[in-house]
Amino acid sequence: MNKNIPTYNLNDVTKDGLFIEIIRENSGETNKDIEEKGIHRDSHYLFLFLQSGKAEVMVDFKDFRVEGPAIFCITPGQVHYSKNFDIYGWFLAVNSELLSAEVRAVFEESIFPILPVKIEKVFAKNLDQCAQLLNFYHKKAKNELNIVQSLLDAYVAMLASVFSETPNQEQIKESRALKLTRQFKILVKQQFKTMKSPSSYAELMNISPSYLSEVVKDITGNPAGYWIQQEIMIEAKRLLFYTDLTVKEIANELGYDDYAYFSRLFSKLTKQSALDFRKMNKVESTE
Repeated sequence: MNKNIPTYNLNDVTKDGLFIEIIRENSGETNKDIEEKGIHRDSHYLFLFLQSGKAEVMVDFKDFRVEGPAIFCITPGQVHYSKNFDIYGWFLAVNSELLSAEVRAVFEESIFPILPVKIEKVFAKNLDQCAQLLNFYHKKAKNELNIVQSLLDAYVAMLASVFSETPNQEQIKESRALKLTRQFKILVKQQFKTMKSPSSYAELMNISPSYLSEVVKDITGNPAGYWIQQEIMIEAKRLLFYTDLTVKEIANELGYDDYAYFSRLFSKLTKQSALDFRKMNKVESTE
């Protein structure tokens, strides 16, 4: 019986917190590794750079079909698995502590979902050259660690620059409202199991609940309470999908002593009961 979603740690694979490889179309070794892992989380970042080909990936119950040239990022803690992997390109797994604060901020402080991004062929060529150098020096002697870190910094900075320049990001000027919204969303990811009300976050941020609701809605289009509920629901779906925990156990895991209230909330927000969600997705996952 599964009580937890498997979480893979990069330190079990490599001692330096970095793994990079080139993926060739229909690589048997890569596909075998994907099949063996199945649905899981990672404690590290995953960056997929498709020079050509197609990939179908499920991330937190959303299906993405990516065609090269494009890049895609999966952040630590997201539940995912690959349905189809037929690409030529680069795969990078890296521990958070090896990324600069500026790069992590692009992904951790984003107020919008991190989606696959198409890239221009010229940029793809430059990205490929950087990946080749990073791969070359990473496989070399240990004396090259400074070069490896510098190349890693350059590579992930190039990736982050694309995600930070998506249209949604460009349309919003840096402001106090944007900073507060980012701070709020980071806190929600950290505290959603114990803090359920916007007023609790407002108190933690030293602002009024009404002001928090106003700025979050102005920036994202949805009120603060919506984002708290979304974080709760996505974790509930993760646990329903992969583990065999009962709905009552999941409610307790998410900080709800009142199992009936949690069940009603899930049905209201997802338009189906928790058991129906589990039954439907368990069937789909085996097809």
